Amino acid sequence: MEFEKIPTVPTADEILDRSFRRAASKMRLKRNKDRANEEFVRAVSNGIHDRLVQIIRSFPDLNEVPPFYRDIVDIMWGMDRVKKSLGAVGWAARWARNHGPGLAYQTRKAETPSVIRKRTVARLSSVVHQIDDELRFLNDMRNVLRKLPHVSDEFTVVVAGYPNVGKSSFIRMVSSATPEVASYPFTTKGIIVGHRYAGSDRMQFIDTPGLLDRPAPERNVIERQALTAIINLADVVLCMLDVSEHCGYPIEEQVRLVHEIEQMVSVPVITVVNKSDLVYFDGYLNMSTETGEGIDEVLDTLINVRKRSEKQGETIPC
Repeated sequence: MEFEKIPTVPTADEILDRSFRRAASKMRLKRNKDRANEEFVRAVSNGIHDRLVQIIRSFPDLNEVPPFYRDIVDIMWGMDRVKKSLGAVGWAARWARNHGPGLAYQTRKAETPSVIRKRTVARLSSVVHQIDDELRFLNDMRNVLRKLPHVSDEFTVVVAGYPNVGKSSFIRMVSSATPEVASYPFTTKGIIVGHRYAGSDRMQFIDTPGLLDRPAPERNVIERQALTAIINLADVVLCMLDVSEHCGYPIEEQVRLVHEIEQMVSVPVITVVNKSDLVYFDGYLNMSTETGEGIDEVLDTLINVRKRSEKQGETIPC
């Protein structure tokens, strides 16, 4: 994933400190003190420009990343906010490039080059400090992006449903993922990815945060992450119900959520009832993540969906 390659974004002071140190080393090589002052300013402006450009280029083009990751960025920070920060860094880079040579020339022509050098460097420093908040924002974003799970192109099962219905317990039982499991809702705060390698039955499982049956504008950042995973990543959606209502939500609301998901995707949606050790519900797949009962039947159903999907893909003419 491209986000893993983003290096730490330095603060304004760190950029300036590095530029000053490199400029000072070049200045010491000059025998003519007046020219040394000029070269110091030139080296500082070039150093600032190059470092800022490097920061911009280290971020992938958000228009080119897969839709899931683009949506995650938009949900968590807003695309306009991200573009604003990158644009501010670009503005400072252009300022250093466009004004740096002129400031260096002023230093050469001055009667007191060392005094003018200090003034011109102060102007450059002021420009960099103006974008310090944006640099810190980009670094905070970078720290989160690097931790996003890698989603492969394998057949993907997205597990969805209300909070505390057993999604994470199921994922833990059938895949390599190790999500936190607890008896209270909203344990899962983000997308968790696991894989199952059983011979040729390779599948990717995605555990999503709990969703509530409510209007889209009322859904929080966590719920919107779940929705973007359902819409962008799923080859099949496994909707989980808790008929016992031990999750704290009425079954009627849980079923309405299933119908909503069915309307928003074009992939198969399979509904399974968890906690069958407490309540068995006729007409649905039943399982219990507590006892393990029915887990194999659910897996067999998913494997059959995968096989049908692969078969349909083979029949599509090139």
